[in-house]
Amino acid sequence: MKSQKPKQSQQQSTKGKDKILGEVVPAIVDELIGRTGFRGEITQVKCTVQAGRDQGRSMRRNVKGPIRIGDTLMLRETEIEARRIKSKVSKGAYT
Repeated sequence: MKSQKPKQSQQQSTKGKDKILGEVVPAIVDELIGRTGFRGEITQVKCTVQAGRDQGRSMRRNVKGPIRIGDTLMLRETEIEARRIKSKVSKGAYT
């Protein structure tokens, strides 16, 4: 008979922890552009970055949940911008 090898202890996963530990940057919502997502649950907004290396940059972001003009978003990254909504449809993604 073959002897079974004892299970090696699994290492702790740091997959999501690296993103959280990065620099968090505040951004103020300037404009509500429209709704997107499969059921219209995502709001696309235009916001201005308040700090960090992209300070003063105006960018488009997708936000889930309730949002108003003047709210502060805490962005994990400022390099990626959301795609433009192709038409002004109240519900439906990019149609």
